Amino acid sequence: MARTRTIYVCQQCGAQQSRWMGRCPDCNTWDSLVEQVETRNSGARSVRESGSAGARPVRLRDVPSSGFARLAVYAEELARVLGGGLVPGSVVLIGGDPGVGKSTLLTQVAAHFAATVGPALYVSAEESAQQIKLRAERLHLGSDALFVYSETALDIVLQQIRELRPGLVIIDSIQTVYLEELASAAGSVSQVREGALRLMQLAKELGIPIFLVGHVTKEGAIAGPRVLEHIVDVVLYLEGDRFHQYRLLRGVKNRFGSTNEVGVFEMSGDGLREVPNPSQVFLAERAAGSPGSSVAVMLEGTRPLLVEVQALTSTTGSAQPRRITNGFDLNRLLMLGAVLSKRVGLPLVNQDIYVNIVGGLRIGEPAADLAVALAIASSYRNQRIEPDLVFVGEVGLSGELRSVSQLDRRLTEAAKLGFTRAIVPATASPGSVGGLSVQPARSLAEVVDMLARKP
Repeated sequence: MARTRTIYVCQQCGAQQSRWMGRCPDCNTWDSLVEQVETRNSGARSVRESGSAGARPVRLRDVPSSGFARLAVYAEELARVLGGGLVPGSVVLIGGDPGVGKSTLLTQVAAHFAATVGPALYVSAEESAQQIKLRAERLHLGSDALFVYSETALDIVLQQIRELRPGLVIIDSIQTVYLEELASAAGSVSQVREGALRLMQLAKELGIPIFLVGHVTKEGAIAGPRVLEHIVDVVLYLEGDRFHQYRLLRGVKNRFGSTNEVGVFEMSGDGLREVPNPSQVFLAERAAGSPGSSVAVMLEGTRPLLVEVQALTSTTGSAQPRRITNGFDLNRLLMLGAVLSKRVGLPLVNQDIYVNIVGGLRIGEPAADLAVALAIASSYRNQRIEPDLVFVGEVGLSGELRSVSQLDRRLTEAAKLGFTRAIVPATASPGSVGGLSVQPARSLAEVVDMLARKP
């Protein structure tokens, strides 16, 4: 006999409450509890009598390790982020802002897989089959082994997958499909969690890799309960400004590889194209030697990237100077402005400061502190920075320069792109790397004075 009860489920963390509250007591999110009717079958068995009854624990040394082969996937950049390729039976969740290119990338992945490996099924709960075809024609994609299917009922989708047995499945998106046996609406905690579990079980049973598209909240996190990210094997984020052409594919979770890899793509009329040498692209339009421009050597995962940092200072007429950043942390900029004023002696109290990271990139690594600070000083003094010079270093509150990780790899990448000099913290100076002359410095004031003495 079925029994029903009313519960309130948090749409952020998945916690269940017996009554409605304005704020979830588990995650402290306001207005996140949604009413849900739960049905229980009192006659249901609690222990399965069949199914996996033949499974037995085995010694780790007896588990065979051979026969494990990754599947080819579109673009070497995507393969790098996945850990070398697509693992059979894996579930990959990819999230990103609306319009950033998630559906475009997965359409290219499906078409490439269908043309090189085997049949691929693209399931869309948001678009019709005609809309998917229009996108494929715009991207000049097509294959006899690529199947499209527009459906929102997940039970029917699972049935079609079992009948078709494709080599790859893409679900766009997990928040818009639903299970009819659950009373809650599509996108709710129970629907997202149970739907992801059903797809995961099917992927493991048939050995089919599945891509799931996930919507994101205004904070940038994947919408739905955090348990969704725990269920899947790989979590990827496609980052980038929709008004810039470059996109970064970043791994957040990967059971089959490192989460330190980043793939760089360029949005074009033919879809997302991989960028094999992103540093050269980011510096292609640089106005070398202009005041307020410097080059920072970043580390995105295990890949060193050289990016241009632009800064502009302007005398303000208001009592409160403005600090505006694009691609750089505002709190970090406020700290660097205070260090330049207090430790270096630059009177920035009446200056508006604007900082821009070229290419639409977002920098969160402290290794860019030195380049940002020197770009600000260069703009304020209207003194140009030598075009063959790069900067690496974290700036402390006392104005000291602190060492950063994997300095040799950063400097080697700078030498490959034709830079001849680098200024780094004195505590981590490696001497000369690949023909690159390395100049150590102990403080930010020392570097500013050093550049001021240049003719």
